[in-house]
Amino acid sequence: MQQKKRVGFIGAGLMGHGIIKNLLRHGYPVIFLEHPGNQPTADLTELGAVTQTTVKRVTRDADVLFICVTDSTQVEDVVFGADNVLEDLAAGDMVIDCSTIDPETTMRVAEAVSDSGASFLDAPLTRTPLEAEAGRLNVIVGGDANTLERARPLLTCFAENIYHAGPVGAGHTLKLLHNYVSLGNAAVLAEAAVCAQHSGVDIRVFLEVLSAGGGDSIALHRLKPYLTDRDASAFRFSVANSLKDMRYYVRMADRSGTTAVVADAVTRVLQTAAEKGHGADPLPTIIDVL
Repeated sequence: MQQKKRVGFIGAGLMGHGIIKNLLRHGYPVIFLEHPGNQPTADLTELGAVTQTTVKRVTRDADVLFICVTDSTQVEDVVFGADNVLEDLAAGDMVIDCSTIDPETTMRVAEAVSDSGASFLDAPLTRTPLEAEAGRLNVIVGGDANTLERARPLLTCFAENIYHAGPVGAGHTLKLLHNYVSLGNAAVLAEAAVCAQHSGVDIRVFLEVLSAGGGDSIALHRLKPYLTDRDASAFRFSVANSLKDMRYYVRMADRSGTTAVVADAVTRVLQTAAEKGHGADPLPTIIDVL
């Protein structure tokens, strides 16, 4: 990638917005899809991004297509739907899926992209929209090592760390493992915090003790502002997205023959929160539900 490739982008949401901004800052021309789920994008167009109203128009002029949407159904719609990308892919093109989806979907998508002559990487993200804006995301890549090297100049525009997890599908597999651990930790902490409050323990002392010992974690520090000041901005990941990822994890664990007793319990907590109307709320609100 000695020359700046033309980038198409589907999904200018909480994570995609920051990715697009950093690609633009590094001189890549970006075309992105207009969509109600996007974050405000005036700053992106001011930096030179171009908008299009259909997936096909985004794909038509792009050398590299990023997909950064919510779930497997949305990825499948982009790739296989009526307004799909496959007809406009050509040899030498690349599709990079930064969504968090079921690895079974990943394999179907990768096969279709490969049949069109293009290359595919699953490249889900960790960290938060704050790191996306700062260009400091972690990217977990599944795919051919040579394809990753072709994509690396693009990924380094918005990533602090890039991990090659293995072949196609390994990126999404490892992302689900990561999110299970992260969300499971958050659920345990939320329940412990509620028990602490019901037991008359000062929540600030509770947090101080955990932070200084074996209870310390990134999840703790993201929940801390909500427990002390009702500020959820450090954990801007919705209950609905958390529930979606846990369901994908449980499905993946079941396919592999892995026991998922703890994962089932975490899923039930999130399911209860969603049923009580908190699906669109940030994850720390499970504390209120508990």
